Amino acid sequence: MQLEYLVSQFQKKDEKAFEKLYNMYSQSMHGVIYNIVRDNEIAEEVMQDVFIKAWEKADSYNSSKGRFFTWLLNISRNAAIDKTRSKAFKKSSKNLNSDYFVDIIHSSDNLGSKTDAIGIKKFVDKLAEKCVKIIELLYFKGYTQKEASEELDMPIGTIKTRNRNCIQELRDSVL
Repeated sequence: MQLEYLVSQFQKKDEKAFEKLYNMYSQSMHGVIYNIVRDNEIAEEVMQDVFIKAWEKADSYNSSKGRFFTWLLNISRNAAIDKTRSKAFKKSSKNLNSDYFVDIIHSSDNLGSKTDAIGIKKFVDKLAEKCVKIIELLYFKGYTQKEASEELDMPIGTIKTRNRNCIQELRDSVL
């Protein structure tokens, strides 16, 4: 079944189209959400909420404005960021089990080899430190440009310009 047809059926509230699109995109969406919330159960919950929201707002998707996948990922990212800003999330993160921190330390020790295993380390190493910081905050930690501006103590215009330039630099080095 072609994607355009699936999306049009999804917009017409076809449950089979919903199921197929869910199977196609749920892992990618879960990954984006997990990178922001850092909790598997919360990521699953947010992902379910995102699909319900997409189902309810399906008529707002317009293919002339972008791909369906990008539309879903934007909803996912925004929902994950909203979740991290909620009082319940902030309260639960204050009472984390010490095992959580041990896992973070353990996994960050292996980060270099994991990055190297997929071949991205050589591209990231070529970027300037300022680019690495901005990309990490905006794309991996879910910061808004305003939050990144405050975190790095830079004007928001500088953040926007560097973000655009750094992403282009990364694209040029990868492609």
